Amino acid sequence: MNRQKPLTNLQLEILKLYAVELTEDELMDLKNVLARHFADRLSKRVDHIWRQKGLTPEDMDRWLNDEKSNLISAGC
Repeated sequence: MNRQKPLTNLQLEILKLYAVELTEDELMDLKNVLARHFADRLSKRVDHIWRQKGLTPEDMDRWLNDEKSNLISAGC
């Protein structure tokens, strides 16, 4: 038997919102708002982990330089 999970509160709100006819510009604005919201959440989480682990800008530079040299040697 295939049981469907109930919709989340976010899914329910989005369904209510999409019951309204939007222009293409309004739809693009809404997509941008949602993308910005989730990007902000991700950024806060990454900042928290970064501080928790005591990482520095030098750590990031080292990782970026290591990645660049790996990509160059792989021919990418």
